[in-house]
Amino acid sequence: MFHPISIFIGLRYLRGRSGDRFSRFVSYMSTAGITIGVMSLVTVLSVMNGFESQLKSRILGVLPQAVVSQDYDKTARTKTPPEFIRQLSTSRPPEPIVHSDAVIQSSSELSAGMMIGIEPQENDPIARYLVGGSIKKLKAGSYRVFLGQSLARQMNVKIGDKVRLMVTSASQYTPFGRIPSQRNFRVAGLFNTGSDVDSQLIITHLADAGRLLHYSADTISGWRLFFDDPFVVGELSHHALPPGWHWSDWRAQRGELFQAVGMEKNMMGLMLGLIVGVAAFNIISALIMVVMEKQPEVAILKTQGMTDRQILAIFMVQGASSGVIGALVGGSLGILLADNLNTILHAVGVDLYSLGGSLPVVINSWQIVVVIILAIALSLLATLFPSFRASTVKPAEALRYE
Repeated sequence: MFHPISIFIGLRYLRGRSGDRFSRFVSYMSTAGITIGVMSLVTVLSVMNGFESQLKSRILGVLPQAVVSQDYDKTARTKTPPEFIRQLSTSRPPEPIVHSDAVIQSSSELSAGMMIGIEPQENDPIARYLVGGSIKKLKAGSYRVFLGQSLARQMNVKIGDKVRLMVTSASQYTPFGRIPSQRNFRVAGLFNTGSDVDSQLIITHLADAGRLLHYSADTISGWRLFFDDPFVVGELSHHALPPGWHWSDWRAQRGELFQAVGMEKNMMGLMLGLIVGVAAFNIISALIMVVMEKQPEVAILKTQGMTDRQILAIFMVQGASSGVIGALVGGSLGILLADNLNTILHAVGVDLYSLGGSLPVVINSWQIVVVIILAIALSLLATLFPSFRASTVKPAEALRYE
């Protein structure tokens, strides 16, 4: 079988026994370091992807992802949403929404939250997180609310108890001064998303929320949009809207949280990437020792007619092989470890969740390919200097004392 001469000799040097055991040991450690670094990077990024995906589904699956409304958050309701709004909502048709900051009061506690008025449907995002009650119980004129479990616990209320909602944005003047709009509601259900949304969100019927805000029957706060990926709001927010319309999205309430998660993910990737970098540049020291050892052989190859470029390729193949092997093995072990991480943690008796939950893991194949390619590229870069030194060996000087 035909082999390019530089690749053939480089792989022969890789497989052959070296007289200098220390240089071989450094080479093995470089390969092991790249393997461990890539494996750790793949595993940690998969876990961070899982946390990010879980936050997106639990928080942004319940909160309005984006709302398009007219000025002062008072939008005229039509039978069908305007065409430009229908085009923006890619996951499901837009829905009317009424939302406002509110104060909730029980017989013993007082707290603040975000009130959302919806027209309940069977496939409403909140339905999958209900732990008590039914979405059908939200009917116009019934003045019922759904509370997060954390908020219900904080307010010392349960299903069937009464709470008072007060909205300062719809306050009215009385002989006793300015009094916020308020009304008693009955708790009809509880939901649990496993996030801090459970301590802030208050959900009621669209019509009841509108009455509390003193909206007319044909007035809503805006149109709620839905997306397969909530992170597209960054791009969609730059789209030009007709005069009198404005855009708001989840970043106003939860933008800082996801920025913190993204920054943590990037910093973890950077720190683990440095491990790969250190291992890759250990190739330099190992390859320099190999070059010094192989100088007579390099000189003989040159006298046989090999060019400087072919000599350069020989040692690049030998050095980069450590990076290729380490990156491929590390990537494979990282996928295997991430896929079985919860099983391994359970086997060694590590419980990260007191209630028996599991660590979220999302393996992104493209992300793993990028990690492997970067590790290989870094290893290849580390071979340039020693390989160049080998290509500049002068046969007469190298063979002088042989």
